[in-house]
Amino acid sequence: MEYINLKALHLVFMVTWFAGLFYIVRLFIYHREAQEKAPPENDILTAQFSIMERRLWYAITWPSAILCTIFGFSMLYLNPAFLQQGFMHVKLGFIALLWVYQVYTHVVFRRFQRNEPFGSSMRLRFLNEVPTVILISVIFVIVQRNAIDWVKWLAGILGLAIALTIAIKLYQKARRG
Repeated sequence: MEYINLKALHLVFMVTWFAGLFYIVRLFIYHREAQEKAPPENDILTAQFSIMERRLWYAITWPSAILCTIFGFSMLYLNPAFLQQGFMHVKLGFIALLWVYQVYTHVVFRRFQRNEPFGSSMRLRFLNEVPTVILISVIFVIVQRNAIDWVKWLAGILGLAIALTIAIKLYQKARRG
């Protein structure tokens, strides 16, 4: 397969993988909040969220993660020179973190499928921001490549993480009062 086609497929499945990661934790938040409701609302909502989570996770997120990774490594196989460049090591480090997040999210998914509570909805809101930071990091590493000013980049990522934390805390405060 031509490199450019592999790249297009890699990007398509990267987008669907991230879409799945963003939405699954949002469903976990709703599922967790539904667990706190009284029957029969609790029973109806948690059953529906379990179905939605299962379909998203197994029909979109896992296949997209696997295909994105296969197409990415296929591109590296066709162009191994990228492995000699520092930006690719950084990108692959973030992809490794994304896979750790994927596996951790699968553990959370399994708990929700058993209808076991998992933390608070606030904890899940923080968990939901992890792929955002990884996505932004990977995009900037790929676009900037070796031209990245690492100090500014790290400051920017730290600033983003702080801004997301403040936004979540403000949202929590607004919901309470």
